[in-house]
Amino acid sequence: MAAPKVAVIGAGVIGLSTALCIVETCPSCSLTVLSDQFSPNTTSDIAAGILIPHTYPGTPIHVQKQWFKETFTDLFAISNSAEASEAGVHLISGWQVFKNTPKEELPFWSDVVLGFRLMSEAELQKFPQHRFGQAFTTLKCDCPPYLLWLEKRLKAAGVQMHTRKVADLWELQSEYNIVVNCTGIGAHQLVGDEKLFPVRGQVLKVHAPWVKNFIRDGDGSTYIYPGIHRVTLGGTREMENWSLSPDPGTTKDIFDRCCSLEPSLQVAQDITVKVGLRPSRQCVRVQREVLSQGGVKLLVVHNYGHGAGGFSMHRGTAKEAARLVRDCIAALQASSSRAKL
Repeated sequence: MAAPKVAVIGAGVIGLSTALCIVETCPSCSLTVLSDQFSPNTTSDIAAGILIPHTYPGTPIHVQKQWFKETFTDLFAISNSAEASEAGVHLISGWQVFKNTPKEELPFWSDVVLGFRLMSEAELQKFPQHRFGQAFTTLKCDCPPYLLWLEKRLKAAGVQMHTRKVADLWELQSEYNIVVNCTGIGAHQLVGDEKLFPVRGQVLKVHAPWVKNFIRDGDGSTYIYPGIHRVTLGGTREMENWSLSPDPGTTKDIFDRCCSLEPSLQVAQDITVKVGLRPSRQCVRVQREVLSQGGVKLLVVHNYGHGAGGFSMHRGTAKEAARLVRDCIAALQASSSRAKL
């Protein structure tokens, strides 16, 4: 059969990294990325891009750990290369602090990040309201440089990119053999996934170049993540809130909370406010599906529902989705061979 035609819908970090893994796993296929938004207008552009996993209740821990480990390994290699600056990928050290000792003093990912240890009494003096803490070094992707770097690599591999709003997977059936759904919160409408819900996140991007270490409150509600050019201050986790309008009261609350963790931020300059909807569900959906309509079949691979953990897991789930695409191609080739017999 001719080179199988694959369409990836979505150009956030999940869509672009999935497309790149498909190129690496299935080099013979013809690949196109379709999205109504590209960087800098995706949800991923708003994310802080730090690799600190969030636990998915519906996904086995060993699977989550594998996804995280694959992501960390790949990004560590980028951070250690000449492309680190262009890709916006860098190592970052800091602290995760808790007002009370958590049930799990060692999270499942503690042996994947670098130098994980419990904080000393002397270190905790920096955070007088907190009684327990963890210190480690992890990785951070600055967006949009990371997304633009992914786009550049895809274009160099001959991948087509088109701005297009896909309202129904079936509209692609006549053009593509396999459709890969990486639409994030858009999957709620596109495939009618009732298990998917938005968790609204409002963040501030500020100029505070003296802040070098990340600081994260253990409950995940307040965080300070320095990037190459800007520091991301957060945040909010508002379930089922679809509003993309910044709330001034929330902006003040975020700023005050972050200043209580890092008082020097009170003189931060050039504050901008961003809002995004995290595509959340009990478990990430990385799944192969065969849709059927009037005797016609459409092969679909889903990869969405990462919530707040998209950057932490993106390469791991992208590799799994690419393997599912490879399985779909093998099935197509087998049926094509049978048809010739």
